[in-house]
Amino acid sequence: MFILTKFQDLVSIPPHQFYKEDRQSIEDKINEKYANKVVQKIGLCICMWDLLSTSEGLIGFGTGNMNINVEFRMVVFRPFKGEVISARIKANTPKGIFLSTDFFENIFVPETMLFEGCYYNENEKVWVWLSGETEIFFDDGTIVHARVETEKWQDAMQIDESKVKAVNGAQETLPNKIPYSIEASMAEMGLGGVDWW
Repeated sequence: MFILTKFQDLVSIPPHQFYKEDRQSIEDKINEKYANKVVQKIGLCICMWDLLSTSEGLIGFGTGNMNINVEFRMVVFRPFKGEVISARIKANTPKGIFLSTDFFENIFVPETMLFEGCYYNENEKVWVWLSGETEIFFDDGTIVHARVETEKWQDAMQIDESKVKAVNGAQETLPNKIPYSIEASMAEMGLGGVDWW
């Protein structure tokens, strides 16, 4: 679920932060840039793990910033295909179930990846698993186990110009794209609600 990934980057420390220890300034800048952000095809960066190497700091002309080349490792959330993760049911929709963890909300279980015998109850707005004579509900807030099936990546920087409309001479902003999402399954024994088994 969590991996260590090596990065290289240039860190620029402004003069008003020179009073800090060098390592602390570098760590603050790295976490500011990467923590809680998705790096394409790598995953959701959580925090810096360790600092592997740094270059000598060079003072930038005109800015006074100290520029340092750094190599470091980050803790990254990227579950592998087939991994079973624990999450909480966030929402039920006719198309499937949305799950979330404490720090990641883009997990979706489509209706085709639920147990055989599942149906969507329109009145209660919840998925129900009919197991023999028993109805088991996928209630919002229930803690479940789900198996990771696929990852979906979207470059948030790519914008389809044809979908941007001009409103009163100003550009309308597009809705935020989800850069990283996971499609999961709850169609096997041991998956679904943790208190079911």
